[in-house]
Amino acid sequence: MARDTLTGSRIRERRIMAGLRQADLARQIDISASYLNLIEHNRRRIGGKLLLDIARVLQVEPSMLAEGAEAALIAILREAAADAKSVSAETDKADEFAGRFPGWAEVLAKSHRRVASLERTVETLTDRVTHDPQLAASLHEVLSTAAAIRSTASILAETQELEPEWRNRFHRNINEDSARLAESSKALVGYLDSTDAQQDDLISPQEEVEALLADQGHFFAALEVDAPDIRKIIETEPRLTSAAARHVARGVMEQYARDAAAMPLDQFHAALLEIGIDPIALARRFGVPVQSVLRRLAAMPEGTPGSNTGLVVCDSSGAMLFRKAIEGFSVPRFGTSCPLWPLFSAFSRPMTPICQRVEQISRDASQFDCIAIAHPIGEPALNMDPIYHSTMLIVPASQAVLPVATPGKPVGSTCRVCTRERCIARREPSILNEGF
Repeated sequence: MARDTLTGSRIRERRIMAGLRQADLARQIDISASYLNLIEHNRRRIGGKLLLDIARVLQVEPSMLAEGAEAALIAILREAAADAKSVSAETDKADEFAGRFPGWAEVLAKSHRRVASLERTVETLTDRVTHDPQLAASLHEVLSTAAAIRSTASILAETQELEPEWRNRFHRNINEDSARLAESSKALVGYLDSTDAQQDDLISPQEEVEALLADQGHFFAALEVDAPDIRKIIETEPRLTSAAARHVARGVMEQYARDAAAMPLDQFHAALLEIGIDPIALARRFGVPVQSVLRRLAAMPEGTPGSNTGLVVCDSSGAMLFRKAIEGFSVPRFGTSCPLWPLFSAFSRPMTPICQRVEQISRDASQFDCIAIAHPIGEPALNMDPIYHSTMLIVPASQAVLPVATPGKPVGSTCRVCTRERCIARREPSILNEGF
């Protein structure tokens, strides 16, 4: 049933919610109860002054009666129905459900969004617990100190005759190690339970630079001009708090400036409108390598084509050198991840662009087109193996880099929280089940 034909159903539900009888509402808007009954059963169309009068009595916006739930709410309901694979929901009646029971529809939509948010939190925490170097170092410190205390305590307990000098020394060691254990434990708890402000003191130089780029939307107007003063920009940037972070930022900004000089913003924007997100065609247009186009696309200002993209760069060891996150696509903070297969696959075919559609194994089953290329770094030299980096642009499939009907390769964030049991690349059992 079309949304604009459900006005009567919405009026009926709102009237019942307001505790009004049909006759009472009909009297207040000066029509017969029989005519209102026809309206409420969607047998008479309604609009104009009569709709305004009913909305006034029911104390709702007329649009809530005429249009019902927003399109986004209905889309979430259909998404939730599609995700519940074990239940056959009537997706063709999502409009009617949202129109007749807007409160319940909103409850269901919020629950679905909450579950999706919790899934992303589980993915993030799993990656953090598994790979976070700060956490690993803290746990090592706690365990080492506890082992030292236990060893000293065992000597004191098992040695019957011990000279006073040595006994005092062991007591002093236990006291010092206990104090160190208390401080290490306190620091560990503080790290695990840190606020955003506290966490800022613990991020690495690379993460400090990534936070700065995220705050800028990955677009630097100051670097879009001819011969930008990068040194001054870095020296006056308060968010770069360490020499290491400033060093990393300098390399990122110098690369950004070179890409901007080779592909001026106005010209690149015009080419995007003409060609679309086609890195090969854009590389030919500007006479630049494909990886330069991928970086440039990820640095477009908000609202322009290409701005809603992610970017990942890694070296041949798999270490993440750069990350621009995109909503719905799980990129690990510390470890490797299944969605990055195109990034790693590019190393097997250097200088050959590859494009693959992937589908995240999650409740919204988001699809993305991943365009990756492995390219050498630095100038070639005799008898010296080249160093390769791989650069991957992440584009929502809705922007259709590949044909719309292209099937997506199912990928999960990590094996531990992926429910795809029959994956040949699985390294460990999942802690979840198919119904999660």
